[in-house]
Amino acid sequence: MSGLISADSHVVEGREVFAGLAEKFGDEAPRIMDAGKEIDAIVIPRRGLHGTGAARLGLAGLRLRDGAKIVRRPGRKPEVDDLTDPAIVAILKQGYDGLREGIRSGAKRYRDQDADGIALELLYPGFFGLFSLPNVELLVACQKNYNDWVFDYAREAKGRLEGLAAIPLQDPEAGLAELRRAIGKGFKGVCIPCTSPAEKPYFDDCYDPIWALAEEAGIPVSMHVGCNAYVPGHLRPPVPDPLAAYAGSAAAIQRTLVELICRGVAAKFPKLNFVVSEFNAGWLAHWLDRLDQGVARENRFGRGPFMNERPLEIWRRQFYTTMEDDKAAILTREILGVDNLMWGADYPHSDSTWPCSREVLGELMADVPEAEFRKITHDNVTRLYGLS
Repeated sequence: MSGLISADSHVVEGREVFAGLAEKFGDEAPRIMDAGKEIDAIVIPRRGLHGTGAARLGLAGLRLRDGAKIVRRPGRKPEVDDLTDPAIVAILKQGYDGLREGIRSGAKRYRDQDADGIALELLYPGFFGLFSLPNVELLVACQKNYNDWVFDYAREAKGRLEGLAAIPLQDPEAGLAELRRAIGKGFKGVCIPCTSPAEKPYFDDCYDPIWALAEEAGIPVSMHVGCNAYVPGHLRPPVPDPLAAYAGSAAAIQRTLVELICRGVAAKFPKLNFVVSEFNAGWLAHWLDRLDQGVARENRFGRGPFMNERPLEIWRRQFYTTMEDDKAAILTREILGVDNLMWGADYPHSDSTWPCSREVLGELMADVPEAEFRKITHDNVTRLYGLS
């Protein structure tokens, strides 16, 4: 079991991502500062002096600290560390200095990869608020900063990291320009909000130039859990129960998938690939079947969308999904398509399989044929992103 590729890993953004934003945009702009007990936190002062400290964003990296004991069930990722543990508290108080060197530096990331048997990682942002800033001019500026920073961070790894550029679809013209710039820099993939802007669903014609350019360039378009577009206050649901929100996170991507699969985007751009990242995948087989029934039902009622293809056919042609320790995804892989599944370590976030990825995968896929195992953990990623 060698050469694992994580299709879903993360960075902890450096200070450079937020450089110059406060001077131009004032208290609307995110910046790095201490906030109560959180050290080196990403804070937006207009929303209050609170945020998540840098060391907590890299929490999985603490599992190899001196004296640490990893607890996990068979086929499952390690349990999240106890944040009240005095040893953890002391590390969190160090902010950036509490992070493993491989999280702070792309050049040193290989150490963390080697500890987990990972050959290469695709990198998503760690600061999900990058996609939900209500000031669109600020959002565009912040994403440009991020793209330049993550490109340099990945380049330091000499082929073992690939950053995904953030594309500001809230301003389609700026989004098109940034996509063109990202392609020119050499990015192999991009990420967009996992939910479309409230006033412009993804089947709106304003996005067509973006979809067309991504299709022409062979650039996969990813949508990651938590990376929602800004939702105006009057459209937000009541504050949910945290357990219900975590368990029901797939609801955020389901409407987006309907926009892309059933409202003409995939049909219009049949060679454009989309990635559903960190929503896990065990629910998808049932949901796609339910969507198929819904399409047939609407057609019988005469309301459309009068699709010429079944949703599952479009899914298998153009869509990919990532999974971590998702047994339901493995059990339904024949429905979803073995070629459409990719594994992700989610490092260094608290949900990560690190540093037990090899053990977790060995237990999770003990009955999976070797050829299918290799597709899910290596081949599908290299084919999708054109990796050597």
